[in-house]
Amino acid sequence: MTSSSAAPESCSHVLVEFDSLDPLLSALRLDSSRLKCTCLAVSRKWLALGSSGGGLNLIQREGWKQRLIVTHKEGGIFRVAICPHDEDYVAVATSQGYVVVWELNHERRGKPERIYVSSEHKGRKVTALCWDTAVLRVFVGDHVGKVTAIKLHSSKQGKAAAAFVMFPVQIITTVDSRVVQMDYFDGRLLISSLARSYLCDTEREKFWKIGNKERDGEYGACFFPIGRNLVHQPPLIYCARPGSRMWEVNFEGEVQSTHQFKQLLSSPPLPVINARSDPRYDGSPGPSQSLAFPKLLYLSEHSILTWTEKGIYIFLPQSVQVLLWSEVKEIQDVSVYKNELFCLHLDGRVSHFSLLPVERCVERLIKRSCWETAAKVCHVFQNAITSGRARKVLPVDRLEYLKAQLDLVTQRDAITQLEELIPKLEPTGSACSSRRSSITSHESFNVLDCGIYQVISRKNSQSDEDSASLHSQSLSEDERLRELSFQPDPEQSASDGVSHVSVPAESDRNETLLPFTISLPFRSTSPRVSLQAVKESVSSFVRKTTEKIGTLHMSPDLRVRQEAKEEERPVEAAAPEPSEPEEEKQGTEPAPLSEEEIHLEDLKAATAEAVFKLQDSQVLFSPEALRNVLQGWLPYLEKTFKTEGHLCDQRPCDAPPETCPPSTEAVGESDPLVRPDTETGEGIPDAPRRTEQEEKPSFCVRAPRALEERLQRDLSRLAMLCLEFKVFPGEKDRLDPDSSGVNTLACQFIKTYFFLLDLKRLKRCIVFNYGDCPIVWDTYMEGLKELVGPSPLDLALEKEDLMSSVRMLSDLEPWDSPFLLAHASRIYGRFGERAVRLYTKFFPSIQPVDVARLCRAQPGHFLAYLDNLIKSKPEEQRSSLLQSLAQPESLKLDWLLLALTHDAPQAKNLADPAGNPRSRAHLCTWGFAQLLTLLIKLPADSSTKEKMISACKTFGFWPGYLTLCLELDRRVEALTNIVYLDDMNLIDGDRGVAPETVDEWRLVLHLAKSSNLDHRHHGAQNGDTLSNGHSDWPNCITVENLALTLAKVIGPDRAWPYLQDWGLTEDFSDRYSKVCEVMKVAEKRQRALIQSMLERCERFLWSQQA
Repeated sequence: MTSSSAAPESCSHVLVEFDSLDPLLSALRLDSSRLKCTCLAVSRKWLALGSSGGGLNLIQREGWKQRLIVTHKEGGIFRVAICPHDEDYVAVATSQGYVVVWELNHERRGKPERIYVSSEHKGRKVTALCWDTAVLRVFVGDHVGKVTAIKLHSSKQGKAAAAFVMFPVQIITTVDSRVVQMDYFDGRLLISSLARSYLCDTEREKFWKIGNKERDGEYGACFFPIGRNLVHQPPLIYCARPGSRMWEVNFEGEVQSTHQFKQLLSSPPLPVINARSDPRYDGSPGPSQSLAFPKLLYLSEHSILTWTEKGIYIFLPQSVQVLLWSEVKEIQDVSVYKNELFCLHLDGRVSHFSLLPVERCVERLIKRSCWETAAKVCHVFQNAITSGRARKVLPVDRLEYLKAQLDLVTQRDAITQLEELIPKLEPTGSACSSRRSSITSHESFNVLDCGIYQVISRKNSQSDEDSASLHSQSLSEDERLRELSFQPDPEQSASDGVSHVSVPAESDRNETLLPFTISLPFRSTSPRVSLQAVKESVSSFVRKTTEKIGTLHMSPDLRVRQEAKEEERPVEAAAPEPSEPEEEKQGTEPAPLSEEEIHLEDLKAATAEAVFKLQDSQVLFSPEALRNVLQGWLPYLEKTFKTEGHLCDQRPCDAPPETCPPSTEAVGESDPLVRPDTETGEGIPDAPRRTEQEEKPSFCVRAPRALEERLQRDLSRLAMLCLEFKVFPGEKDRLDPDSSGVNTLACQFIKTYFFLLDLKRLKRCIVFNYGDCPIVWDTYMEGLKELVGPSPLDLALEKEDLMSSVRMLSDLEPWDSPFLLAHASRIYGRFGERAVRLYTKFFPSIQPVDVARLCRAQPGHFLAYLDNLIKSKPEEQRSSLLQSLAQPESLKLDWLLLALTHDAPQAKNLADPAGNPRSRAHLCTWGFAQLLTLLIKLPADSSTKEKMISACKTFGFWPGYLTLCLELDRRVEALTNIVYLDDMNLIDGDRGVAPETVDEWRLVLHLAKSSNLDHRHHGAQNGDTLSNGHSDWPNCITVENLALTLAKVIGPDRAWPYLQDWGLTEDFSDRYSKVCEVMKVAEKRQRALIQSMLERCERFLWSQQA
């Protein structure tokens, strides 16, 4: 990552481009050289885009769905404005000077109606449109300075009134030059021309010139509402002046002061935040800018927006400050709604920006999973983020969560910059101010779910994360407190006292065993945990005592390190407590390390060594060397967790912690397994003690001990590399990566180390590396289901309520969570095809390949899903969507074969025993005909097309076979099969395949003749279906019908010699001669008509010349 200067703290806002509107313009076909976007307007509901072809596209902003298109015969659209108080009305100015007002009738679900067309400005260029803020009235300004008002009558008040009351166009005024901008507020119209600004009282018909000095050029003006909560507080007016200046004017048109922004604009520009480029800030100031502001737009309660060819500028005029300016090139026009900007560029592109505080920008980037961009914004705007206001939105734990999402190798620079930024942040006190009003500001703390305060010293907050744990999670509160009272901490006597507030207990849950993937606010990273409990509502013992209650449970090696750093102990707050026994004070001998802790230390060292080796490019890009590194690391992982595997919790993340076994118990000392009672929430001991084989769970979904965040991340990365490169423990001899033994080892590896694996990356790994092995996918799904566990979805499934189940699934956030797939699998298992048809609403979170694996036993269900997904998109987007989904190329053929074998007609109705098409077999109904047609038309290599055409012929899908024959230039095969299909529409219809050469006509005619002879001898072989030789089917392929088609193409006189040479004229009926005579007459009349028209044109031209 290239270095970038840090922006000063005053740079508190940025322009952010979250989404590109290029796909929207492409869908509207406004990105071509022939058709471009010429103007735009935005409101709460609509984005209106006018085009050079005269079309007005109204897109609903919620979901960016195109709702309406209205066209105009009066020319291209130059200006558009949406009524601010009734968005059902839109005014449009065309290139010919017409002003058209539309009533959309959107709420009444009717068709849009033209309710007024004004020709007052016909032949002139309309340069400004502005709506009245109270009534239905539009103000129009043109390039000669004429300003008019169009008063409208709403059809919502009745059609009769609208028919009898037609208000004429009212001429407001004519100013000295072209109207640049107009604005309206509270009965007054503000007009800015090339020379000056005017204020008009439209009710009393009074006019004022603003200021005495004229100007020459495009300068805007706008109203600036202030004091919305104050009664009778008039707005201000700001008028642009040359040299980066603005006049501040009162509501009576009197200039109050002049604001100069020229020197302030010497500050460097702020970057526009988007996913396409890195935010860069150059702190060196530039020269002062003397600019002309072509328009002024009121953006919020305090700011005004303008732009030039160089960029976008946002001012705080009342305090004479520049909020920001950013370089955005070639802007033609801008429309704003609240803090959103829609910019039209000179080349017809449209950009969508949001003005946000820096911390809100980072927060929304994190929600959109734009991890790297969010980290880069944090680095560039670190001074603004460390401010007190920003810390309320971005606490330390939020940035820690962001850091955890970054990749250790490819995003190392971003991680380093975040690590430098995080220590600068002080924990904000506003989030829990009601609970810790008496805790001093130099400490931070956690509030556990049970109500206990966890006090942490800041100076050790970054070392040995999460190494402490609570004593037990299965004890009741009274038992826990009783145990704590008999186990005083030997270091408590040296702690400082801090008072505590009483917090009501919420539950008896504990935080320590929460999985590492869950981010909790105020979660501690300190190695020492001090518990302070004051719980008046729990027991009388807690209400009566004022003694401090705490305990310290940690590994002996951490205790040795802690005593070596006695001055860095956490501060614990409590009332004075009795002195401790002398023998307890002297018992400070360090305890020996246990076997598990020794293995963990070895694993840490081996992990650090493996990560270091992987940073070597020669190892990283050599699969064999990388496998050797992983083979050397795996034994340490296996040794560390093999003795603790049976303690892995199968309980889902949101299940009550009381039901999980204690993670600190030794293997040989664990109590009989406790199973959760779903009704009471209490553990019920199993009667018989299970064997060791029965006790071991199938999946280890929770870490057997608390791991440091960095260690957890490194272990996860190495474990995923093992899966991706198929390196597994217990692999004595290197197995073939494609063998079934490797797949079995992969399943066992996933079950054993499920708590270490990145679920999203694991899914991608299975798709690309184990795509042909269903058992690995099944193992992944079983692990997800065990991790999810019981949920409110179970009740809906028990009630057989499909819609409620899908509604609960749609409420699950985020949608890219792997748990979504687990829930979807459970719903599909209960409801089958009915459920899978509804999964289209979860695209692209649930991909077709996921559904294909869910429906592996019932492929027809997957076809129903895919068909519904394609049909849910607009017709012009279906082909591109299917092309993006059918990757790799082999999927196109697989899906085609699947669609050909499901919901297909009977084979006997499609082809005869010889394999030729039966008569009109192409008219048979296929269940997935539309999907088949799209798959056949997708671009593919020649070998895939050959396989497709073979499949279509084998299964009798004749429409697709004919399409592929033409695509592969097999016209003879296509024409031959058309004759067998016996339908003249295939030759002479709108999309028919007519013969193009004499040889093709001869082939078709002779095939038809032989087919007629066969049918005369054998008759129809397709039940009651009509065939060649039956006169009651008018469109059947016969020699006579083909001869008439030939005569129509080249003329009866030219066709007759060919037919005689081919020996086909003897079987013609009188119908042929009569039709040919009619053709000859029609041809003569057509020639006569053309001759008459040419003579008239000639006479007209001679008369004009004379």
